[in-house]
Amino acid sequence: MPDQLAPRFRPSVSSCLVLLVLAAVVASGKAAVAASESRKTPIVRAVERVRDSVVNIKGEKTVPAAGSQAGASDARRVNGMGTGVIIDHRGYILTNFHVVDGVREIQVTSADGKRYVAKLVARDPETDLAIIKIDAATELPVIPVGTSSDLMAGETVIAVGNAYGYEHTVTEGIISALHRPVQVSDAQFYDDLIQTSASINPGNSGGPLLNIDGEMIGINVAVRAGAQGIGFAIPVDKAMAVAAKLLASVNSQNVWHGLTIADDKPDGCGVSVAAVAAKSPAAESGLSPGDVIIKLGDQPVNKAVDFQRSLLQRKSGETLEVTVRRDSQELALQLTLASPPETSRPQTTQLAWELLGLELRPIPQQEFRERFQTRYRGGLLVINVRPDSAAAQQGIRPGDVLVGMHIWETVTLENVAYILRRPDLATFSPVKFFVLRNNETLYGYFPMTLKTAQR
Repeated sequence: MPDQLAPRFRPSVSSCLVLLVLAAVVASGKAAVAASESRKTPIVRAVERVRDSVVNIKGEKTVPAAGSQAGASDARRVNGMGTGVIIDHRGYILTNFHVVDGVREIQVTSADGKRYVAKLVARDPETDLAIIKIDAATELPVIPVGTSSDLMAGETVIAVGNAYGYEHTVTEGIISALHRPVQVSDAQFYDDLIQTSASINPGNSGGPLLNIDGEMIGINVAVRAGAQGIGFAIPVDKAMAVAAKLLASVNSQNVWHGLTIADDKPDGCGVSVAAVAAKSPAAESGLSPGDVIIKLGDQPVNKAVDFQRSLLQRKSGETLEVTVRRDSQELALQLTLASPPETSRPQTTQLAWELLGLELRPIPQQEFRERFQTRYRGGLLVINVRPDSAAAQQGIRPGDVLVGMHIWETVTLENVAYILRRPDLATFSPVKFFVLRNNETLYGYFPMTLKTAQR
């Protein structure tokens, strides 16, 4: 019996071959998986971490023809390109101001290929940063933000951007130097940049410079013309501080809380309350100077930009729970937002804001003479422009200096108030205005209706 049954269990040569083939396939599969994982270097993982939060920006702008004078009619159209990073899941994107400056239609393409038309919501020409917004159907991934306070010369960094129009180009290098002052053009000076050997090309502007952990530690901004391997980025701590101020200007148009927030804490754990306005929503909620806000609504607050993000698209009357640290204790307070008070600006400034969309600040005479070589006696610095206002439609930017309207100079806020309160203002419509920009005089026209003049 054993001799008759034994052959049933004795493997044939052909079956052995099959088993060997199967074993080889399984082994090769395991080897392939192991090889794939081994190829996921820290750089690969860093890029994977941020890819979906980086967008490409394109748009057409009109620039003066070579050799033409300011105000001349000859101009040419060029296709601009750049990069941006998503800093809020509702579609707020941080980029360089020069990427979107003068662009007729800001076209944004996300990592998954979806296309949007963005609107410019805030800008700061001095630091060359701006915030644009797209409307997406779903929440968008936000880029991880690191710090630039502990960067080391020689450490590995990675740049991601729309280099020469090639979307999501990745380059790698090191930090070559820190705190570089760089004069990029006659109009643009950066006082504190990261120098890197990672290739930064036209189109990279506004994109992230990453550390090896996949955290943004800079905003790529410029390349040294005619040099290989010399690029520059704005330190992320400075960029996010500016972003917080830009978002604050957006929020101030919708709600009022009465809080003055201090600069970011070095440890990045909450934001300190520097001051509380009397009879403000913050005062009524029990907030006090010295409190450290660690959460607002459902948003953890580590930096000032987090505080401002939590207020985006809020409305007057909404109540938010504010979690603060006070004397080593955590308190939960209720903050009810209010409408921006009419008295939040001096009456003359409020008038310019309502009718023109301009927030203006006087420039001391001595400072004006030192800054500008011009026949004008003085002017008012534009520090904010309301979106969709007459000023915004005419292309006036923060940093411009308003020096005249119609036949009158605008040296003081009272000069502007006099012009805007004239009962015959509508008869001058459109009212010609003059601004200084980079020592050049530009002009445009404010439309003034009888209804506007009577406000």
